[in-house]
Amino acid sequence: MNEEKTHGSMVAGETQPRGHEAIRAALRGLTDAPGVYRMLGPKGEVLYVGKARALARRVAAYAKPAGHSPRIARMISETATMMVLTTRTETEALLLEQNLIKQLKPRYNVLLRDDKSFPNILLTGDHPFPMLTKHRGRKTRMGSYFGPFAGAGAVNRTLNQLQKMFLLRTCSDAEFEGRTRPCLLHQIKRCSAPCTGQISREDYARLVREAENFLSGRSTRIQETLAAQMARASAAMEFERAAVLRDRIAALTQVQAVQGVNPRGVAEADVIALHLDGGQACVQVFFIRANQNWGNRDFYPRTGAGADEAEILEAFLGQFYADKTPPRLILLSHPIENEDLMADLLTQRAGRKVEIAVPKRGEKAELLEGAARNARESLGRRLAESLAQGKLLKGLAAAFGLPAAPRRVEVYDNSHIQGAQAVGAMIVAGPEGFEKGQYRKFDIRAVEMTPGDDFGMMREVLTRRFRRLLKEDPDRRGSGWPDLLLIDGGAGQVSAVAGILEGLGIADVPVIGVAKGVDRDAGKEEFHRPGTAQPVALPRNDPVLYFVQRLRDEAHRFAIGAHRAKRAKAVSATPLDDIPGVGAARKRALLAHFGSAKAVARAGLEDLKAVEGISDALAQAIHDRFR
Repeated sequence: MNEEKTHGSMVAGETQPRGHEAIRAALRGLTDAPGVYRMLGPKGEVLYVGKARALARRVAAYAKPAGHSPRIARMISETATMMVLTTRTETEALLLEQNLIKQLKPRYNVLLRDDKSFPNILLTGDHPFPMLTKHRGRKTRMGSYFGPFAGAGAVNRTLNQLQKMFLLRTCSDAEFEGRTRPCLLHQIKRCSAPCTGQISREDYARLVREAENFLSGRSTRIQETLAAQMARASAAMEFERAAVLRDRIAALTQVQAVQGVNPRGVAEADVIALHLDGGQACVQVFFIRANQNWGNRDFYPRTGAGADEAEILEAFLGQFYADKTPPRLILLSHPIENEDLMADLLTQRAGRKVEIAVPKRGEKAELLEGAARNARESLGRRLAESLAQGKLLKGLAAAFGLPAAPRRVEVYDNSHIQGAQAVGAMIVAGPEGFEKGQYRKFDIRAVEMTPGDDFGMMREVLTRRFRRLLKEDPDRRGSGWPDLLLIDGGAGQVSAVAGILEGLGIADVPVIGVAKGVDRDAGKEEFHRPGTAQPVALPRNDPVLYFVQRLRDEAHRFAIGAHRAKRAKAVSATPLDDIPGVGAARKRALLAHFGSAKAVARAGLEDLKAVEGISDALAQAIHDRFR
């Protein structure tokens, strides 16, 4: 890459140019080399990131006064300066553009708002008897990974069928080593019980190969092989073995019947269909692996009015596969502008050829038609839900005298047991419902706080939350500032929260406390506002009341979940957690070798050195730590 340059900067004593004038100033000195450009606002904020095969020609298009969509016209009018970076190749420009969009999240770019990872099935390769398990995250463990699946439900259903068909273990290595007799899964014919020697290593390896073939799409001969084995077992009067084989054949037949809609001519592909309606977009992704449909997921990228199908799909592909391995084939409902560049980029990421196609007929077109139908129906449901949510937010504003319907409502709650493992929680709701990607939990850090001090916990949570907001977005230009705070509590909590905000110099964020009311009965809630003596009550059948109850209950659920997770972690904690160099893997190795943390503490230096993965220096550190 060449050096990045800023164009269109202001000369001392002059008024800073805006819009077309600023872009024309940026054109001076640009060449037709490939690269990436950034549109910057008057305060240096990034408005838009784009790539170009030829920078000068692409930027010159923005300098024209007409021919732009409303979204791009607004972006041009706000542009004060530009930054450009030339690259060696067009593919390199595309990669840089996608990285910058993901990092900077510019206001006028198409943004993928859901970047959660997808689960896989892992067949471990670091144990004599491999385990079949669900896996999410980085692929660090040795073994074969199969996926992605659209969600945990799809993985669990597949694992359930694989247990019936191949009888592979799903227990952890520690459970495997500690078994002295077969578990319940063996009794119900879901596991071959290698932990207690019920199956030989060679026979178990054959089951593993069959499972790999099935998950890889090479399953045509598995049923024939099982049928032949069942016939031989029956002829040899090994009726118990024949019954097991019969059950495996039945499970395989059931899977094939359920998956009758799966494509025969498409072994591995992502089917991606887009539907646009009223400036809103839904992208539906179907995962086809091993000639099987492994589920689908819908996405709702932020588009801004005016983005067309080609721009949305190209941005989606670049961001969706930023941290995921693309399949060999990607089927699209609409063509994209830079199909060749995107295919080159995804080929580099996958380490093998990736093809992008927009089929018009045949089985692939039928797959896209189904995905497009799902996208259309999903977007319709979302728009209907957004309409209902908008009405509730307007009702919330009317009920509590807010100047406008809030677009971001933050709800806070605490959870603890007599002050132990205290956690604060924040959930967020807006026009599109609960925004779970914005949820936050806060480990209470104040050691001098009285156990169970809810006021003190709320003070710490809100202080940390709003100090960070003031630091990151003091001018409130982003979407992170709330329009309303809901607090689980009465007049005392509301007064305390108002004091916290006032101390931080924040006086314009409304606060409402939700108190249980008479007899602590749902439906009799009382609502408190700072500076008002009397609480407000809503009619028992008011939809706004039900809406607030749902918000409060969601915050309570999230807070309790965070508290339970923290408590479970504390219960499983050992003195080994505090030793530098002892991570999760070495902790497991030590506990598996010695049986308990107390035994590790009593172990001699030579015994510690004998544990796999423990170096002499680390063994000395562990030995010294306990003495």
